[in-house]
Amino acid sequence: MIGLIITIAAAAAGYILTRDFVTRRLRFVESIQSPLAPIAVAAVVALVAWPFAMLPFITQMTAAATAIAAGFGASSGAKAIRRQDMLPAPRRR
Repeated sequence: MIGLIITIAAAAAGYILTRDFVTRRLRFVESIQSPLAPIAVAAVVALVAWPFAMLPFITQMTAAATAIAAGFGASSGAKAIRRQDMLPAPRRR
């Protein structure tokens, strides 16, 4: 049960953090609009998360779910940029 909760939390965090990063930091990077960008993001997250699967309560399924969620987050963030949606308001100085 604890493993399932950790998997769901890690996948949700992967999606939310990746979407936020893409919409804020990669807004002006043209290559994020490539169809291969979400696949590259998922592959990198999988490679980074895989060693954590040796820890207790974290399985390879957790690493895979986090990678897939990060790929979907990157895709969703790129789509939001194309639609000009979810962009932060300009800061006043």
